Amino acid sequence: MKLLLIVDDYLPHSIKIAAKMMHELALEFKSEGHEVTVLTPLPSLQTSFEERSIEGIRVLFFKSGEIKNISKIKRAINESLLSLFAWRATRNYFKTHPQDAIIYYSPSIFWGYLVGKLKKQWKVNSYLILRDIFPQWTIDNGLMKKDSPIHRYFKFFENLNYKNADYIGVMSPSNLEFFRNTGKDTKKFEVLYNWAQIKPSVLPANDFRQQLQLENKIVFFYGGNIGHAQNMLNLVHLAMRLKENTKAHFLFVGKGDEVDLILKEKESHQLNNITYLPSVDQETYFKMLNEFDIGLFSLHPGHKTHNFPGKLLGYMEYSKPILGSVNEGNDLKEMINNSEAGFIYNTGEDEALYLAALSLIDSEVLRTNVGRNARELLIKQFSVNQASSQIMRCFIKS
Repeated sequence: MKLLLIVDDYLPHSIKIAAKMMHELALEFKSEGHEVTVLTPLPSLQTSFEERSIEGIRVLFFKSGEIKNISKIKRAINESLLSLFAWRATRNYFKTHPQDAIIYYSPSIFWGYLVGKLKKQWKVNSYLILRDIFPQWTIDNGLMKKDSPIHRYFKFFENLNYKNADYIGVMSPSNLEFFRNTGKDTKKFEVLYNWAQIKPSVLPANDFRQQLQLENKIVFFYGGNIGHAQNMLNLVHLAMRLKENTKAHFLFVGKGDEVDLILKEKESHQLNNITYLPSVDQETYFKMLNEFDIGLFSLHPGHKTHNFPGKLLGYMEYSKPILGSVNEGNDLKEMINNSEAGFIYNTGEDEALYLAALSLIDSEVLRTNVGRNARELLIKQFSVNQASSQIMRCFIKS
């Protein structure tokens, strides 16, 4: 089959997990004999449209405004125009290059118009990989008022996004239940877990430990978005509890609107056990992850939808024990804890989180065993082959 994948971020320019996941999915489809094309924006493009090949994958870049790491208003405007810019740049190309199916990734919520146009032109089906229930989580966290003009604006595009999908894959059973509870017809919804291309285990190195003078430390590593949805103060408070523990160190790598908050708390409380680094490219990120000891994450307690942070796939791939906090009811907690792949608690269970951190600091055997279980869970539940097979079954049956 000829498959078109649409995503708002892609390699080699991106540092986001979505870009890695979609590239690995494209490679998996290609290995199965499908012809794969990826459509993605590139704000730095000098022309309106450019075709490149990345590891044998045809990638169509179109020029757009900046949509990452900018103000919320500017991002909303530029994302709103994604479908229009993509359609204008590629409509002539796609007239002579029809596809057999469309697979698109959300966020962004603004692909619905483009997908609708392409479906009409080619008479094909589409699969929406839904990883972020927006704008609902902004309502849950008090960042947006329900039924306000801006909320209604985003809801219009969210509904258009869903309308133009023949199949929708949400990331967890709890998210599927969320949609059922809203009264939405969920016949076309299913659970599609996140995925990773599982590579051979990597031998440890020591470059970053030496550079950051962390050779004798147990390093708690956080990589990715550093924003409101991640409730980063939760992890900073853990670092405060471990301030006097000479073995423990916290390394935060990424961008987001709470970076300044972390740096302010670090200075205010003289937290010499915290190091912050800005975002790095994917290759550097995974080399860094390979060296350190424990994978950290946190989710805001206000979430009513249930997120599976993509960064956990990297932690699992590199056999890192997972330590973190989730919003109440998130089924990620049960999955990780039952598999003994880490220690997950509801946000607010600070003492339990602290004691788990201590146990990981004090026992290399525990870190090794839990990290091994994390990798085994990845192989069992989150392989890219499993994701590609599930998506293709939908197209074959239709």
